[in-house]
Amino acid sequence: MFVVTYIYKTTKNQIIYVLIADKMSALYPLQWEVVKDYYINTIYAGWRDLMDNKSDPRTRDWPLMDSPFPTIAISLSYAYFVKVLGPKLMENRKPFELRKVLIVYNFAQVLFSAWLFYESCIGGWLNGYNIRCEPVDYSNSPRALRVARGCWWYYISKFTEFFDTFFFVMRKRYDQVSTLHVIHHGIMPCSVWWGVKFTPGGHSSFFGFLNTFVHIIMYTYYMLAAMGPKVQKYLWWKKYLTVLQMIQFVLVMVHSFQLFFRNDCNYPIGFAYFIGAHAAMFYFLFSDFYKQAYLKREQKKEKIAANGKLSNGYANGAIKSNGELPKEINGNLKVEDNNKFDGYYKSTLASQLPSDTTTATTRQRIYATAHN
Repeated sequence: MFVVTYIYKTTKNQIIYVLIADKMSALYPLQWEVVKDYYINTIYAGWRDLMDNKSDPRTRDWPLMDSPFPTIAISLSYAYFVKVLGPKLMENRKPFELRKVLIVYNFAQVLFSAWLFYESCIGGWLNGYNIRCEPVDYSNSPRALRVARGCWWYYISKFTEFFDTFFFVMRKRYDQVSTLHVIHHGIMPCSVWWGVKFTPGGHSSFFGFLNTFVHIIMYTYYMLAAMGPKVQKYLWWKKYLTVLQMIQFVLVMVHSFQLFFRNDCNYPIGFAYFIGAHAAMFYFLFSDFYKQAYLKREQKKEKIAANGKLSNGYANGAIKSNGELPKEINGNLKVEDNNKFDGYYKSTLASQLPSDTTTATTRQRIYATAHN
């Protein structure tokens, strides 16, 4: 049984209907290799036309701009290292002490982000760009080239941010190497590459304008956190960084999707789809992280506090008159129903107390233990 499955167009624009047998091995009147070569050559020619003729000629010869495949390879290597190879290499090693390195690294990232933000402001977003719709200036004017170079350096900054994760692995902080973290860092270089290749500036650079501002605050926080407990006690605003990032993605979505209704500057609508969808994806990822990391944690604390109430109020370091251990001690340690004392068995605490201890002495020892 034969089925018509291909239409092949010859150089003379004559249409030949090709019948393919069940085994897809014999073609009439053309050989399978001829058809295969035709499609391969067509796809390759279209790809080269896209890369060589449709892209911005100013950035075409810049480092890593000829093809997206080196960027994709670097990003995949990053994901493999931080999720597989890195933890394996650290398996029998002690965590590195990187406090001073982290302070210097984060300070450098603050400076880098501040410079990129300044360039985006001077290049356009605080110097004449239209928030409603801004075309890409493909000229060789000093201002247009400055914006294009700023976009390329923003692309490079996505690689320097890989060190965030490398340092987590070296310190064995694998809980920080979450799926969200790896996806966010791994996708960004590949996404930004297309912008630098085809639209370095104009409407699409709004994402980088906001992102560099957020990163100034974010890396400032990381730098202060690396300075130790004396500074960390002032960093109560950590969760608001995630809120700021979500606000950033909402603004990018609105800014991109507005072009679907009115595109006065003839901006490539495909990039508006691409950037808007990218921002939407990260908004939902960060929103889910926020719910898991903060909202549910706060609900859990409230539930613990409610369960810690006794007939005479909160225990707050004391025991009930019948000698039972309280559900909550000093607001942060609790006794579960399975006799665990916030992860430690109650017997561990009991073993530290002499058998003839009076109720008053027991209260003092538990109070002291809860404060240590």
